[in-house]
Amino acid sequence: MKNSELIDIAIGAMKSSYAPYSKYNVGAAILTKSGKVYTGCNIENASYSATNCAERTAIFKAVSDGEKGFRKIAIVGGKNGEITNYAPPCGICRQVLAEFCDNDFIVITAKSSEEYIEYTLEELLPNNFKLKI
Repeated sequence: MKNSELIDIAIGAMKSSYAPYSKYNVGAAILTKSGKVYTGCNIENASYSATNCAERTAIFKAVSDGEKGFRKIAIVGGKNGEITNYAPPCGICRQVLAEFCDNDFIVITAKSSEEYIEYTLEELLPNNFKLKI
């Protein structure tokens, strides 16, 4: 799947965002190794700590469906749903991605399907923590 296609799916997912407190809407689309795409949006809560990011929503949906292998994720976000800048994943999301993804997993942050930056997970979270079981 082309990066632009995955970004467009993330933009669509952003429309389901529930962000009444921050007014910052985020959408994500993660591509599995089996070729399926799972979407997520940020879902805020008045207690704030119960808020869930778009990236984690997408990956948790995939894992709950039995997916454990991932290729790349596209992330978009902006105040009041208007994308004006890049929305890289927070530290918690980076650690959750490290749990399920290889260091060469691709993270795409985008302003549009034509304007985006591509990172590896290793670039975003060097020396990430993984338990060796």
